[in-house]
Amino acid sequence: MAQKPKVDPHVGRLGYLQALVTEFQETESQADAKEQVLANLANFAYDPNNYQYLRQLQVLDLFLDSLSEENETLVEFAIGGLCNLCPDRANKEHILQTGGIPLIINCLSSPNEETVLSAVTTLMYLSSPGSGSHPELTAMPVVQCMLRFSLSANTRLRNLAQIFLEDFCSPSQVAEARSWRAHSALGIPLPRTEAPQQP
Repeated sequence: MAQKPKVDPHVGRLGYLQALVTEFQETESQADAKEQVLANLANFAYDPNNYQYLRQLQVLDLFLDSLSEENETLVEFAIGGLCNLCPDRANKEHILQTGGIPLIINCLSSPNEETVLSAVTTLMYLSSPGSGSHPELTAMPVVQCMLRFSLSANTRLRNLAQIFLEDFCSPSQVAEARSWRAHSALGIPLPRTEAPQQP
């Protein structure tokens, strides 16, 4: 278990968050320590009072960079942090302007269920219902993926995917994705689930 960063209790919120960011950047070898710090930052991202400090400390970029890590736990905490931050308009704009959409879409193919749930939720926050301002949010592979998730045995994933299809995709996009799926095996795989037992 990683130790808490050594911070003077009088430095305040910004100082504490700065210490976490510094610890994350300086911790090279210990995966557990990096995971713990990123989990802490993701938790702080849940509080709107921290948004300004997290932007100032470039934590959004730290989360976006961490989406490319091979360590699935780091990816899970990073997408969770982004999911917590993107209800805020300034944070949302930053993610959209810095090319975050493809990194978030890549998380849909994670074998980690929490990562996939956070990625779907983040895409919903980044979208505006009926808006075509960022067409990559509802590109055909994403719509096909949501169609497949809408058939998942996982209730949370199934419900999120159905909301995404109903609220953020046009009926014609869904119909086109259904017809493509009938003709193609391409697409983003579902998170791992148990195969049904044969009698």
